[in-house]
Amino acid sequence: MTQFLIENMAPLMFGGLIVFLLLGYPVAFALGANGLLFGLLAIELGLIQVQLFQALPERVFGIMTNDTLLAIPFFTFMGLILERSGMAEDLLDTIGQLFGPIRGGLAYAVIFVGALLAATTGVVAASVISMGLISLPIMLRYGYDRRVASGVIAASGTLAQIIPPSLVLIIMADQLGRSVGDMYEGAFLPGLMLSAMYAGFIFLISIFKPDFVPALPKEARTLRGMEMVKRVLISLVPPLVLIFLVLGTIFLGIATPTEGGGMGAAGALILAMMKRTLSWDLVKQAMDSTTKLSSFVLFILIGSTVFGLVFRGVNGDLWVEHLLTGLPGGQTGFLIVVNILFFVLAFFLDFFELAFILVPLVGPVADKLGIDLIWFGVLLGVNMQTSFMHPPFGFALFFLRSVAPEKEYTDKVTGKRMAPITTQQIYWGSVPFVLIQIIMVAILIFWPGLVLDSVHGAAKFDPNTIQIELPPMDESEPPPVEFK
Repeated sequence: MTQFLIENMAPLMFGGLIVFLLLGYPVAFALGANGLLFGLLAIELGLIQVQLFQALPERVFGIMTNDTLLAIPFFTFMGLILERSGMAEDLLDTIGQLFGPIRGGLAYAVIFVGALLAATTGVVAASVISMGLISLPIMLRYGYDRRVASGVIAASGTLAQIIPPSLVLIIMADQLGRSVGDMYEGAFLPGLMLSAMYAGFIFLISIFKPDFVPALPKEARTLRGMEMVKRVLISLVPPLVLIFLVLGTIFLGIATPTEGGGMGAAGALILAMMKRTLSWDLVKQAMDSTTKLSSFVLFILIGSTVFGLVFRGVNGDLWVEHLLTGLPGGQTGFLIVVNILFFVLAFFLDFFELAFILVPLVGPVADKLGIDLIWFGVLLGVNMQTSFMHPPFGFALFFLRSVAPEKEYTDKVTGKRMAPITTQQIYWGSVPFVLIQIIMVAILIFWPGLVLDSVHGAAKFDPNTIQIELPPMDESEPPPVEFK
């Protein structure tokens, strides 16, 4: 029995973590307790020395002094201030009026605004709840299919996962040891492509099932002419300026992601002041939510550090490496297996848990196989986006369920009795968008240039191509004098 434990400590430790999670323990404490439990067992079996645990305080201190992680509370605070100051409502109302005359116009508006909110808030919950409260009643009022309406709102909200300034990309960059700025640059084009693919799906529905996505009737289109132009400018210019302030300065190398997050938080407060919606209660609520989310992330990171230290101490990293490098197909086989693994686990775990548990294990293997870690991080970011959309545990679906009508209600504008939205309709509505996300993963695997050209394309060189040529030595010169 002792010999079996010694030879299989790494897989037993990983299996123990799964048991802890299935029992319902909080992820942070499950990670920490699993690491300490198996660490004590490994010390008893002589696999590691007790001195290994002396590295823990230094690692925890390293987490608390990590400047990169400061971007998480900054971007979270920025998103919450913008969401609660009414910016999303103005955008959805204006863009809905702009696209209203065409079939699927409200769905296009939701996708467009979802991408804008993603680029300004970076918080999935804020985007889904905002659009669910504002757009869903309007879409139901004018005859949108309930599955299409719920699916497009949930999917557009999850764009905050991949379009910078995404919290997922910050954590991914930290776990893979790469620049957050490079991760943002690499994810920008795939995020826009995913938005375009959502819009393409709505376009196909408008052709083959036009009754599912009707145009707004004339009486609902209240903005026309110069009034429309003025409203669009007033609604669009402030968030676009904020996007440039945050992402533009990061991409241009003027500011670090942490500094960009600080400017974004300050810019969100200024926009709220300009709209005259800033209040102490608003700031207090945003700070409270930001503190909770930031503490949640840091506790998981500390727990994963305890787990990772012991897991490497029992040669778990070598076990994972041998397991994954021995797959047939080399890089392609590794990518397919890892993406299937992340996709399946996303049914049960959210993106924080996947990022802190699995990414540190598969990242070194990807690096050893010669895979660019920026591209690998963006690829996994798109894959983990499905964790928000998976029935039955997708968080975006839960967020939408919390604001969608559960009972029959009377529409405030038309006075008609409206049927509720069922959980089954929300789940079925998410399926086509999960398939689109899977297609995007496949596109990134076969066309890595979509990511790498943005990061490595401009005025960069491969240091491996540098050659230093020395002039040949003149053989007629006397040999150097040796001193004895």
